[in-house]
This record gives sequence, C-alpha cells and structure tokens, in this order.
Amino acid sequence: MARTAPAADELLLGFTRALRAAGLAVTADRARAYADAVAVVGLDDRRATYWAGRATLCRGPDDFAPYDRVFCAWFEEAEPPLTERRQQPPQHVLQAPLDDDGGAGGGDGEDDALHAVASDVEVLRHRDVAQLDAAERARLARMFASLRPTTPTRTSYRRRPANRGSVDPHATLRRSLAQLGEPVEIRFRRRSTRPRRTVLLIDVSGSMSSYADALLRLGHRIVTAEPARTEVFTVGTRVTRLTEALRHRDPERALMAAGATVPDWSGGTRLGEALKVFLDRWGQRGMARGAVVVLMSDGWERGDAALLGEQMARLRRLAHKVVWANPHKGIAGYQPVQVGMAAALPHVDEFVAGHSMAAFEQLVRVIGDA
Repeated sequence: MARTAPAADELLLGFTRALRAAGLAVTADRARAYADAVAVVGLDDRRATYWAGRATLCRGPDDFAPYDRVFCAWFEEAEPPLTERRQQPPQHVLQAPLDDDGGAGGGDGEDDALHAVASDVEVLRHRDVAQLDAAERARLARMFASLRPTTPTRTSYRRRPANRGSVDPHATLRRSLAQLGEPVEIRFRRRSTRPRRTVLLIDVSGSMSSYADALLRLGHRIVTAEPARTEVFTVGTRVTRLTEALRHRDPERALMAAGATVPDWSGGTRLGEALKVFLDRWGQRGMARGAVVVLMSDGWERGDAALLGEQMARLRRLAHKVVWANPHKGIAGYQPVQVGMAAALPHVDEFVAGHSMAAFEQLVRVIGDA
C-alpha cells in the first residue's frame, strides 16, 4: 500500500518497530543513532538510508538477512541495494495428517499447543534479560503490557464519610436537626488516602547496558499507569529527567524519545555524584519527600563510595521508602560485596532482584505496597 507523504520520524519509528517484530534487538540508543544518521544522509536517498540502518541497527551478519527483508517491505523497494546477497535457506513447512474420525483428536492438539505456549511464556518470565536473544527480547517487550502497576498511597488528613470508623459529630448533629431533633443513626468518618509519588532512578552505564532497554520499558509502563505521580531519571555520568519522554502511550515512540534525550548511554558510573545532583536539584525541593524512590542499578561505583553512602542516608531521610533493584541479585550465589552496594544497603528498605519479567512483577508489587 502506498504511503502519502509520511513524516520522517513516523516512517523511521515504524521501521524500527518492524525490525523488532522481525527479531532484531533494536534498542533505544540504536534507534536514535539511526534517526540521526538518516537526518544527515537524507531520507530521499534510499541507498544511504539502507546503509545507515545496516551500520546502526544490525549487531552482526546474522541480522543482515531479516534487515534486508524488512527494509524491502517497509520502503517498498524491489530488493535491497546490495551487490551480493546470501541465498536464503529453504523454509520447511510442518504438516500433520487429518484424523479419519473427523478431527476427534483436534482438541487435544490445540490443548497441547496452548500448554506449550503457556510454558514458553512462563520460562521467558524467569529468564535473565541479559541472556535473551533478539526474538526473545521482542517477545519480552510485548509482555510489558501485561504489567498492572498500582500506585502507592498515603493517609490524608482529610476525612470522608464512611460506614465505620470514628464518630462524625457534626454530620450526626446536622442529620438530627434535619429530623427536628429526633434521634437518628450515628454518622461515621475516616481518613481518606491520596496517591504517593514514585521516583525511578535507572542506571544506564556500560555495566547496565544489557538491562537498560527492559528497565526503560518498565519505567514507561509505570509512568503511563500514573502519569501525574511518577518521575523517571537516568543516572550515569550525569542525571537526565525522562518523565516527559516516557509519557508517550506508544512504548516504541517513548523509547525513541528517551534515546534522543539521554546523552550518556553506556558511559561510566558515578552514582554518588549523580544522586547528589538529583537531591540538590529535585529531591530536596520536594520530589523525594514522602515518595517511594526506586534505584535500578548493579551498584558498580567508579566514584567515591563514601559519597554514595552519605547521599543514600540523605535520601532515606527524605523518602517514605527506598527500594534498590539489582539485576545481579537474581543470580544464585550473589553477594552485594561491591563497594557501592555495601555503602548503599544500610539505607535501603527493600533490596530486590531486577533481572527478569518475574522480578519486574515483584518490583511493581513492592512499589504498590509501599
């Protein structure tokens, strides 16, 4: 179907989404690099657009064949601009004979297929994100839609009518006066609840690069569940506020916006300095006060571990609850012996894993129960 003058960003966003569906591990920073490269070479030059994608979106030779197929289909070219092409392996079609009894055994086959799919999903839920191949990462990205984050709440000073609780003398007296002083049923009231702010600090340093895409998708899911009460920052060599970028309803568009916003992908880790910047600029002024603050990091610290400990203590005094999600905690035998983790743990309320979909589901429950 011919497209009628689409915007460049819409066209490139759809192309990266199609590549993910085809099994390529297109992360937010790669998608941003591709968009920047196309802006330089020009979208009208199909050959340059093709090679820009080959250079930025493909991890190796195994990605070239699916990349060529998606490029041809998306940009409506007869064939990719390559001088030499590999011969594609023949596709084998699996067939099964029909039962002679009119398909009496079809129900069992369908049940077996459903059980197999359910089993695959369950296995994928517990797999370490860093060990997934491109196709599994694409399936995992779709599974984030099943997360149901709940907003943590706090007790308000305001009271509201209730069926039980403390006696509301004013409401009871007003009701009695309305009945000309006749005795009436007693009115009750109780304190109402208000949503509590959630703040996510996501480590995007080099040691966390294999988890960054999944953690940003988790952040996007939490932001879209409660946009007004959630803040997301990335930390590495600097602190970047990502809340506005992640408010896009479309996760792929949100990740592309995040890729354009974060300047320090896969850099170093100075958690102590980054946490101090966050607290000085945002946290002390009110963002961290009474909030549930979640740090998603492996705890590797290149800076001063003592500074990290001081800033964690400062954060703990401000926040309602401090949660640390470490992807390595889900590995059997892990001990938090890194200097960064050792300095931070005394000031952490909940230390949880952050390496799989099952761990993300547990993290969402911890946040909601805070």
